Amino acid sequence: MSVQTGTITTKVPARLDRLPWAKFHWRVVIGLGSVWILDGLEVTMVGNVAARMTEGDSGISITSAQIGMAGAIYVVGACVGALFFGQLTDRFGRKKLFMLTLGVYITATVLSAFAFAPWYFFFMRFFTGSGIGGEYSAINSAIDELIPARVRGRIDLIINGTYWAGAAGGAAVAIVLLNKAVLPADLGWRLAFGLGAVLGLLVLLVRRHVPESPRWLFIHGREDEAERIVGGIEQGVEEETGQELSEPGDSITVRQRQAIPFREIAKVAFTLYPKRAILGLSLFVGQAFLYNGITFDLGTLLGKAYNVSSDRIPIFFILYAVASFLGPVLLGRLFDTVGRKPMIAISYLGSAAAGLILAWVIVDSAGGVWGFEAMLMVTFFLASSGASAAYLTVSEIFPMETRALAIAFFYAVGTAAGGIAGPLLFGRFIDSGDTSLIALGFIIGAVVMAVGGVIELFFGVNSEGKSLESIATPLTAEGVKDGDPARDAADGKERAREGSQHRDEEWRARDERIRAMEERRRREQTTGAARYRPGPGRTLWSPRMSVSDPTEPPDVLDDEIESIARALADRGALNTSDLFQMVGGRYWGPGRFRRALREAVAEGRVDRLSRALYGPPAAPGESSGHESH
Repeated sequence: MSVQTGTITTKVPARLDRLPWAKFHWRVVIGLGSVWILDGLEVTMVGNVAARMTEGDSGISITSAQIGMAGAIYVVGACVGALFFGQLTDRFGRKKLFMLTLGVYITATVLSAFAFAPWYFFFMRFFTGSGIGGEYSAINSAIDELIPARVRGRIDLIINGTYWAGAAGGAAVAIVLLNKAVLPADLGWRLAFGLGAVLGLLVLLVRRHVPESPRWLFIHGREDEAERIVGGIEQGVEEETGQELSEPGDSITVRQRQAIPFREIAKVAFTLYPKRAILGLSLFVGQAFLYNGITFDLGTLLGKAYNVSSDRIPIFFILYAVASFLGPVLLGRLFDTVGRKPMIAISYLGSAAAGLILAWVIVDSAGGVWGFEAMLMVTFFLASSGASAAYLTVSEIFPMETRALAIAFFYAVGTAAGGIAGPLLFGRFIDSGDTSLIALGFIIGAVVMAVGGVIELFFGVNSEGKSLESIATPLTAEGVKDGDPARDAADGKERAREGSQHRDEEWRARDERIRAMEERRRREQTTGAARYRPGPGRTLWSPRMSVSDPTEPPDVLDDEIESIARALADRGALNTSDLFQMVGGRYWGPGRFRRALREAVAEGRVDRLSRALYGPPAAPGESSGHESH
């Protein structure tokens, strides 16, 4: 039952989106993004220890086909958990649920280590999966609502890509745990499952300090708490950087509700956004079939098709996981510059083409096991970016009130169709020992990935750099009509700001400068060779952390330019080093001071007098005396 509690106007989304990267964002990434490390550890752990578990002295009598069944049951649990906890996440908040679901995961994975029969192992894998599935909906919605819009794409992909950091770490440790000279055959694989619980407990400690989503709070009638949380974040950022934050942009007016009925959420997905619903399903089905099928069964595939011993299988897993991790890390920036639609299509279609080549490699035995491994790494370098982008897509393209359940629904339905069928099919094909059947599994995987890529070309949403509220208008937004399409971010920039009808000339001039600056930066980021530069980009910087410079929002850059112009107006001509010290450029991050200085010259607010000397602009009719270029 929906209960409306009032109507408010808030700038909370704009305040969060205009924040520079700071320690708070690192806390979100570490505390929430770590769920993917846990999932990677869990899924690949079964693949790593599968061959050992099927051996006679393992302490559990289980076959290769039953290992595939365990993988499928894990995915069933994840689908059920996503749907069950997804509804609770939208109803009771992100934080309560991401603490609860982590507790479910920790308990179940510990109990998996005590498996003595296939039925017990299946039972525990179901509940382990349900905890992870619940994490997906709670975590992805919280991350996207706390990370600034300008870097949301690459951060989401990198976070999702850490799945493979967990996979690689689990495989590396498994090398030791599966060594019979170190541990008995019936003990090493059990300790492997305990690793997830240890890591989960550490994550739980960090996660306690991650706040509830302010966006969820103000819609559910708790605007005072939302304001207090955002105010605390802003205060921490200002203390960390030593700089005052700029004024936020657009406000939004919403009709608050304590609860939103499930039928209204379903109506949004399938009547207001039917093309987006088809898009979400196709992306999830494709990546789930290919990834779950291979990851759960790679150990048995290597053992059956290439006679790789169980203690060497983790080496191949590590290489496979590293390639999958590098995909979103190196390509993630392109999803914010080149754009969502072309990059998702390239990831899906490219991995489909590589999957067909991989099928030929298996049938022809080209290059032996290392030839297979090399082609596998190429395939999943591309596929991992697409898989990560599937979660990003469904998190962005539906209204905020439905976000967690949308993630849960499309994950559950798409994964049920692809993620359950994949492990079962590959498990049976591998158990047969027929390489032509194994190749057929890869061909089927390539086809479903290709379908996802084609649908992305037709139905994809260009959401890069846009606020979540402009991609999909909140259901509770005041004045929104049924069927009204999502507002474009550029339109939001041109609308008059709430309560600013009486802005003076200084504010209007500032808006003009910011628009011109955005256009210049857009040309720099999205035209020419710069848009194709791979890697995480100039994103993950924070004071006293030498990582790299964030892509600064235009209003922050304008404030930095204003600081430079004011310093020169007050003091006259200054050399670069003195000017840097005077404005506190050391707090701006690597390259930020020089960027602001170049923009100030381009705008005519500063004159360059010589190679290292700058001054205020000359009065009309006077010679500035600056260098000619």
